[in-house]
Amino acid sequence: MCGIIGYIGAKPVVPVLLDGLRRMEYRGYDSAGVALVSPEGISLRRSAGKLSNLETSIRSEPIDGLYGVGHTRWATHGRPSEENAHPHRDCTGRIVVVHNGIIENYLDLKKELRATGHEFKTETDTEIVAHLVEREMKDDGLENAVRRALIYMRGMFAIVLVSVDDPEKIVAVRNGAPVVIGLGEDEFFVASDVTAILSHTRDVVFLGDEEMAIITRTGVQFTDYSGREISVTTKRVMWDPIAAEKGGHKHFMLKEILEQPTAARDTILGRVSLDSGGIFLEDLNISDDTLRAVDKVTLLACGTSWHAALVGKYLIEALAQVRVEVDYGSEYRYRSPIVGSHELVIVITQSGETADTIAALGEARRKGASSIAICNVVGSEATRKADGTVYTHAGPEIGVASTKAFTSQLVALQLLALHMAQVRGTLSPADMRRHIEELLQLPNSIEHALKASAPMEKVAERFYNRQDFLFLGRGIN
Repeated sequence: MCGIIGYIGAKPVVPVLLDGLRRMEYRGYDSAGVALVSPEGISLRRSAGKLSNLETSIRSEPIDGLYGVGHTRWATHGRPSEENAHPHRDCTGRIVVVHNGIIENYLDLKKELRATGHEFKTETDTEIVAHLVEREMKDDGLENAVRRALIYMRGMFAIVLVSVDDPEKIVAVRNGAPVVIGLGEDEFFVASDVTAILSHTRDVVFLGDEEMAIITRTGVQFTDYSGREISVTTKRVMWDPIAAEKGGHKHFMLKEILEQPTAARDTILGRVSLDSGGIFLEDLNISDDTLRAVDKVTLLACGTSWHAALVGKYLIEALAQVRVEVDYGSEYRYRSPIVGSHELVIVITQSGETADTIAALGEARRKGASSIAICNVVGSEATRKADGTVYTHAGPEIGVASTKAFTSQLVALQLLALHMAQVRGTLSPADMRRHIEELLQLPNSIEHALKASAPMEKVAERFYNRQDFLFLGRGIN
């Protein structure tokens, strides 16, 4: 859910970048930054927290350049901080990158690059990209260095780069995460969201997967990863800014229903490996010994999250072979719960600020339970109070009825259940790989289900005015 903006043209660069970032604030973020390129080098400014912090920093110490890139970050690898905020640089400080998505094999690449003398300053996977491109830079242009670097990278991402050594050029690539190129009058834009550039141009090109845009002051060249030029279609976007935030949909709920595949995919990415058959939850902070000793799990939540917990009970019991209870966060602390010395409490909260759930977490911790938060908001109270966190990556949910937040909670529970099974030895390596393969197919399955909207609409038209429904189910349903 990170936000990307880039600009090259005659307008003052800083206002364009900040305006673009401001228009993407609704996506959610924990830090922001900009990088501007001039003949003297790259001026970079980053701030943790709200965009207003970055604006204040720039007002107190102005920066300028001929073109540049900006970014709002939603943390995946590395805690929210100024150091981990984008843009990121290579060893020389002459290449800058902003990035949306996940480089799945970044730890292997980091180890390899360190062995050849590269020094890293952040905890992020993004910094890997700058160092890879640095290694591949020759005399044939930034775009060719990027193409060579892409050979080594696995994952789903949108990447935008600039380099002092190849001036007056912005290179953007897409593999799974959205990239929009804006075509103006003698000016050009790149963004992760069309909202960011609609005040400047309505003529856009949406990059496809494994496509690249090389942007200069005179135009944009579109190629595939191999360098072969491709034909693209320019679209005229007629949305107003509010409609743009809704992605052109009638309302946010419809948009968020259709974002469920992306939310599921973003929650899975970087956490599973078919090669090793393993699950990796880097913010869990619960030792394997502790998980092996767990003899009871209590799931605490309210509202929609409580319904996710009911599904989680089946997942954890079936996969990790440990008994699970589900309790209302609003009731838990009022009944003097008995908490064992080897109990694990898992709180589920989209916002991380649900008062009853936070209070229940505090009660469980006071009585000696280990604790994990499943949460969508980085740095929220639940994530600060729990021993560890499994973040969902659904982005902000504006619609009242929860859709993508609920789906991503189920995915996070499946990941946690598989991780516990892995640690406790309750699944064979072959079974682990089978579950991981099925989990990786889940976003595609959701997409196929959503394509069946026509028969769903017919059913809705038939029953929308009924006052009562009876739902029958068994087991996990």
